[in-house]
Amino acid sequence: MAGRDMSKGYEEYVDGYAGILADTSATGRRLTREELDSRRLLGERAAEDGLGLRVLVAAYMAETRANWPKHNGTSADAVLAAASQALDAFAEGYERAQRHAVRQEEAARREFIDDLLYGRSDLGLLAQRAERYGLRLSYEHAVAVARGRAVYDEGDPVPREVERALIGRFGDRSILLTTKDGRMVCIAPGNQDEVLVHFAKQAHAATDGGQVAIGRPQPGAAGVVQSYEEALNALDLADRLELDDPVLRASELLVYPVLTRDRQAMADLVISALGPLRDARGGAEPLLDTLTAYFDSGCVAAEAARRLSLSVRALTYRLDRIHKLTGANPADPVHRYTLQTAVIGARLLDWPANTF
Repeated sequence: MAGRDMSKGYEEYVDGYAGILADTSATGRRLTREELDSRRLLGERAAEDGLGLRVLVAAYMAETRANWPKHNGTSADAVLAAASQALDAFAEGYERAQRHAVRQEEAARREFIDDLLYGRSDLGLLAQRAERYGLRLSYEHAVAVARGRAVYDEGDPVPREVERALIGRFGDRSILLTTKDGRMVCIAPGNQDEVLVHFAKQAHAATDGGQVAIGRPQPGAAGVVQSYEEALNALDLADRLELDDPVLRASELLVYPVLTRDRQAMADLVISALGPLRDARGGAEPLLDTLTAYFDSGCVAAEAARRLSLSVRALTYRLDRIHKLTGANPADPVHRYTLQTAVIGARLLDWPANTF
């Protein structure tokens, strides 16, 4: 009686099983293709209805006990073999439906992320979809982007490790962690900078020294796109300026977009201030590297020489050579700003490799 009670409420998912069990156990035959397909379809339906597999297995076992053949010619092996086949087919259908649901969810999530980060789709509809993933787009959000030596997809060990660290520290705080173009992306409320700082720390460690850029908090769906683009631009600046800081903040790099906003004016400055370096023996590159190291080290000759693996005397010679070629003295505060701005422009515009 107890076994029969276990299957109550699940009759539609064990429909036809008693007849299959009686016939197959009496004859010892295997289940036909049609019988197996019927179990698979019921398994799919159960998964789609949101039922747990454990309770359904219990329902099948209860139905097996309740309909155990009474005639003496039936062996226990035949009954159990039939029950095993039926349950295996049912579980196969159940798992197939679950995999399909997961794929659909992944596709919907990926479509949403693409629309969000590229600024596509209707903003009202996008805001509705965002709530499904814990984002309230009426608020400010900031975006952090992490890159490593490898490319990453959702489900890879590294993003999963970072996600576990974030959830373990902050729980459910309206955080969305994903991947885009091989990089890890974290979207968090704009007033929770600690989330992005922790993401940066974990991503830097998990990627074995990767670099993370954090965009500024911005309101609305368009703000997510803007913050994301700021983070990407910060990583691009890091490449061109050879910045090796583990964490870059777009708010601290705003001077560089300003400097290149008038590209032609910057190109004119580079040619005017640094153009004569191309007449040096060996070309402009060694002297440009010298200026870069000198300014990056705070105009401390000893530190600049160490970075370039030169003696201080050799570095001083190069600085004198730059003075003679350009007419500007790197050690003179009056000339230093022009030279340093031109050096930054050269790195941003990839001069002298790029001629203009």
